[in-house]
Amino acid sequence: MSQATSAPPPGPEPGIDPLDQRLTRNLADIRHKLVVMSGKGGVGKSTVAAELAVGLSLAGYRVGLLDVDLHGPSIPRMLGIAGHAEVLTDEQLIKPVIIDEGLKVISVELLMPDKEASVIWRGPMKIGVIRQLMGDVTWGALDFLIIDAPPGTGDEPLTVAQNVEGAKVVLVTTPQEIALADLRKSLDFCRQLDLPVLGLVENMAGLVCPHCGGQVDFLGQGGGQDTAARSGLKFLGRLPWDPKLMAAADAGRLVSLLRRDWGEDAPYRGVVQEALDMLGERKA
Repeated sequence: MSQATSAPPPGPEPGIDPLDQRLTRNLADIRHKLVVMSGKGGVGKSTVAAELAVGLSLAGYRVGLLDVDLHGPSIPRMLGIAGHAEVLTDEQLIKPVIIDEGLKVISVELLMPDKEASVIWRGPMKIGVIRQLMGDVTWGALDFLIIDAPPGTGDEPLTVAQNVEGAKVVLVTTPQEIALADLRKSLDFCRQLDLPVLGLVENMAGLVCPHCGGQVDFLGQGGGQDTAARSGLKFLGRLPWDPKLMAAADAGRLVSLLRRDWGEDAPYRGVVQEALDMLGERKA
C-alpha cells in the first residue's frame, strides 16, 4: 500500500466554488472510491458496505465509510456509534468518528442533534449536504472510501456519481426477481453515467437450517450470479442470511462480530478478496 502524505491546502482560487475545491482536494488523497448501491431497499446494502469497510481495514488498509443515506442512515447504529461527530467550526471542517486506526466513519446522523428526528429535505438541500460531507470531512489519506448510497437512482447516488471522480460501483441484490428487476435499473443508471461497476454481490443467498443443517433458499437461488453473467459483470460473491449478523447489527456490535469471524472461510472475506483482485491490490 502506498503511504500518501497530504500537503497543506492551498487558498481558494478566484472564481471557483470553494466547496468544489475542497471536495477535489479531499478526494485526491483517496486511492479507491467504491459506491455501494442497490435498486431496491431491504437487500442488506448497508450491511454489505459495512462488511467491505471492516474487511478492508482488517486486511491492513486505511478505510473511510461514508453513509449518504440521508433519510434512513443505519451505519452508525450497526457499528455502535452512540455519540456525534466533532465539527471544527472555526475551520468549517468535520472530523470523522474513528473506530480504530484503520477505519473512519461519517453519517448525517452523527451530525444531527436528535438522532430520532426525521430528515425532511428536498433535492437541492440533499445535494448540498452530500457535497459537504464529501468536501468538508477530514478523511486524511485513505486507501479506500466506501460510500453507502440509498437504494434507487435518485438525488443521492446521482450526486455521488457526478462529484466523485474515479468512483466504481458495487451492486447488491438478493436472489429473487423482484429485487433483480430494480437492480437492472441501477445497472442502467451506471451505464448512462459512464460509472464503472466493479462487481455484483448476491446477499441473503439462503441460510443453513439450524435443525437439519440443510441449505434453505428462501429467496430463490443464483439470481444475482446469473444476472452478473448475463450483464458481463464480475460476480464478487454470495453472502448467506446470517441471524447472528442481523442480531449484531441491531445491537451495534457488527464490527466485533466481523472481526471475530475474519477467517479464510468467512463469506464476506471472499467478497473482499474478489474486490481487491479486481482493483489489482493484494489479497486479504
